[in-house]
Amino acid sequence: MTLVVVPVRYPLSKHSKATLSEAIRIAEERDAELTILHVDLYQEGREVTRTQLKRAVEREFGRLPTVRYVVRRGFLVEETILDEVAAEEADVVVIGAKQASRWRRTIRKLFSDPDIETFLKGKLDATVITVRANGESTELAPANGGRDDP
Repeated sequence: MTLVVVPVRYPLSKHSKATLSEAIRIAEERDAELTILHVDLYQEGREVTRTQLKRAVEREFGRLPTVRYVVRRGFLVEETILDEVAAEEADVVVIGAKQASRWRRTIRKLFSDPDIETFLKGKLDATVITVRANGESTELAPANGGRDDP
């Protein structure tokens, strides 16, 4: 079954709601499972529970079928998200444009100015979709077009 992963903030921001709305639409359209991911940063000392995340999402969108709620702890949001996406072998990753911008800044510090969507496409065998706060999205297919290498 296809798996869509969407990282969100808690409490849900306007941008997280737009990103989540698009991820839900994509999961329904593709008859996919959906993983809603929140990353707690160690340095912030806050601990969000899966129950809190689930309640916030259900308050906004109602009860969702085939959804998994995940809260991970890490030092870098971007790295923690990549780890989760790779571990789950996600087919589609839906990220907010703001998140893509943060990833872009982080990656620029490490490498010579790559485009984040292209960087993610090269690191993951998943389609990456970025969503703006107004709900507009941009899709970038995986490098191999979603086909397994022989």
